This record gives sequence, structure tokens and C-alpha cells, in this order.
Amino acid sequence: MSPALSFGATNGINGINGHSAVPTTNGVAKKRLDGFGTRAIHIGSEANDETGAVIPPISLSTTYKQQAIGVHKGFEYSRSGNPNRNALESTLAALESGGAHALAFASGSATTATVLQSLGPNAHIISVNDVYGGTFRYMRRVASENQGLETTFLDLENASDEQILGAIKENTKLIWIESPTNPTLRLIDIPRIAALAHSHPSSPLVLVDNTFLSPFYSSPLLLGADIVMHSLTKYINGHSDVVMGALILPSSPKHTAFADKLRFLQNAIGAVPSPYDCWLAQRGAKTLHLRMKAHGRNALAVARALEREPGVEEVVYPGLPGKTPESRKKYELAWRMLSPHARKFISPSSTPDSPPPADGFPFSGMISFRIAGSTREADAFLTSTRLFTLAESLGGVESLAEHPAQMTHGSIPAEERALLGIGENLVRLSVGVEEEEDLVEDVVQAVRKATGRGDVEL
Repeated sequence: MSPALSFGATNGINGINGHSAVPTTNGVAKKRLDGFGTRAIHIGSEANDETGAVIPPISLSTTYKQQAIGVHKGFEYSRSGNPNRNALESTLAALESGGAHALAFASGSATTATVLQSLGPNAHIISVNDVYGGTFRYMRRVASENQGLETTFLDLENASDEQILGAIKENTKLIWIESPTNPTLRLIDIPRIAALAHSHPSSPLVLVDNTFLSPFYSSPLLLGADIVMHSLTKYINGHSDVVMGALILPSSPKHTAFADKLRFLQNAIGAVPSPYDCWLAQRGAKTLHLRMKAHGRNALAVARALEREPGVEEVVYPGLPGKTPESRKKYELAWRMLSPHARKFISPSSTPDSPPPADGFPFSGMISFRIAGSTREADAFLTSTRLFTLAESLGGVESLAEHPAQMTHGSIPAEERALLGIGENLVRLSVGVEEEEDLVEDVVQAVRKATGRGDVEL
């Protein structure tokens, strides 16, 4: 049987056992899951049996020798399964806490398309209204026209329980969450949405696009989600040289059956990544825990600096307490949503019931802010930075800046952008891993130059 339909144990968190024995007080050994960084480096990267190489070789072959018809070493044709893709998928399943099945695709958009196609014709889904522009485009323009998909865009941050339950129909198959949303960084209470969805007779699956936080800062499967999606292009690869997406699911019979369906579509549609791209993404994943710590520390410093600038109307960073009851509520939700390993990094002695730090904490590398003015000031800022490159995308080691209304979310009608808070003065930053003081100086001088407020000479 093709590995495309028999994913099996090679894709779980036990690729190298993934566990180490720890004696209990009565002398009986129990198993402890290795730490995040340990799993990132070792699972899926077992030493090569033939050569002993500690880094997986790149397997470019498109086809594989069979000893007899259907008798082979687990591979037939590279669209159906490839050693590098299998290795990456093992790593991804291990990194997304609670994951057992992972599937890699040629892009985040291909990932979106495959999930939505798996729902069949004339299905209904609920999506957070502040969704990535490309996802909005596929739901509204492609899936609607080609498979009769109906999408209800709902403010999942502020909608009441009754409103959410009332939006679920008999044919509702999926609830699509981004948290934080792109680009306004609104937070969705994943455990709440999952509990509501699973309590309804339709019991739609809950998918969380975890791209903005990465598996380091958030573990949606531990919070009740059924599927986690990533644009691997962003933080997991982390070096702006791969376009790829992924899905990760837990191990229950229901989720395993759905993973099998997705794997069939992965093979049948054929939107699979190349072996070299898989090799690069796995290489990037090995340093994810180190990079995310640096992204978070730098972003917190930049957000604090922007808050102090008179040329900035509002800073949106969930790791900042903010100055209003609403921002404080969001801050406390961000603290509750942290993964166990991120909480350990931020405050080793804290527990899930501990209050958040008083002065902020790292929460990935994404910041949005509203510059004083409109399009002119936003454009001036974006062309005045020295280290923040004007470009779409995010999550690379280098810092990027963009204007959502004209770039990533330009496909959303202007009136809908206005309702979502994607105004002409909104700027989105992807804070990289350069030196903190250099990034702070760069954004401050650019804001002052663009708005004429403050001394440009720092």
C-alpha cells in the first residue's frame, strides 16, 4: 500500500521514542515527553541507516524500485510519499503539542483548498470575520463557486454563545479560527469556541490557523481544536525561502479517519512540496524555539517603544497590557492561551493560574499599529525604515513591514476592510531577530519622520 494512504507510526511523536524514562517515587519508570527544542531537533532527523549521517539526505527521486508488484520499501512515487516529506511531517506532528498526524502541502493556499474540498459539496462553515485575505478570497470566490460552500463570517471575538450556536447549521462542517487574526491581532478564545462547537448536534470541526504564533507560543490542540494549520512559509521555516503549508491533527479515531481523508486528497490533488523544500523547512524547524524567543523579546521591545511615540495612535500587541479594560482583557486571554513551553520560557515558576506579568510578555513577533494620519503617513513610514523591509509575508529572521489595506488584504472590499478595522493608517510589522536596540531605533525614527512628531535624530 502506498505510504500516502498508510501514514502510520513514522509520523507520530514517537519517531525516536520522543520520550525519556523518569523514575517515579515508587521506583516504577514513567515516560516524559522531551522538551520542545529537543523534539524539533531529533524527531524526524534520525541518523541515516546506510551512512550514519545525522542530517537527513535529500531524496530527489520521483520513483522507487519495487522487488515485485506492490512490494517495496514504503515508497512508490514521490507525489504519494517521499522520505524528506515524511521526515518533515514527523517533526511537525511532534512540534504541535497533542499532534499525531501531519500533512505538508505545496503552499498555505493549497492547504486551505484541501481542507475545504474535504468538506464536500454544499457544506456550510463559520469563519472568523477578520481572516487572512487569501483565505477570504478562496472561501468567497473559489469554494463558493466550485463546490457551493457557504461561509458565515462571524466576529468570534465578541459574539455571544447564543450567536455562535445560532450560526451553526445542520450542514455546518467546520469553524475556521485565526488567533491572533491577521492583521488586527484580535484574539479568539479557542477553548470556548471548541466547547460550543462540540456541544452542538452538528459538532463541526474546529480548525485553528496557528501561523502567527507558531507551535512555540500556542498549542491549539491542547485547547480543544481538531485541526491546526500552518503556513510553513512563515515562522516554522523561518528564512523566507520556502513556500509551504501543513495540517496537524490529534490521534483519536475520528481525527485519524479525517487525516486519512486529507491524505487521500493530498495524493489525489498532488499539491505536495518538493523534497528540497521539505529539507529546508525541517532545517528551519530545528531552530524554531530559539528564533521564537528572539522574535518575542524584540517585538515586545518594539511595541513598548511605539506606545511611547506621539505619532502612534494605537499599538496592537497582545503581549502588552494596554491602557483600556478591553486591552487588559485581551492581555489576560493571551496569557491563558500560551503553550506550556512558552509559559515556561517567560516565567519558569508560573502555573496556568498565575496572573500575567504586570509589564508585558513576549507573544510572537507580530505587531500592528495605527500611525497618526492616513495613507500618506503609512506610506512614508514604510519607505523610511532602514531595517524593516517593505514586503509581504512574515515570520522570517529579517524584519518586514507592510500596509494591509493595499497589500495582504487588498482583495477584501474596502467597506468590509473598514468594518474590520483595517484602515488606511494600519501598519503591520513582522519583527525579526536582529539586535533589539537597532530595531527599536529604526521604527522610532521612521514614525517621527513620517508624522513630523518628535526629534528624528535619536
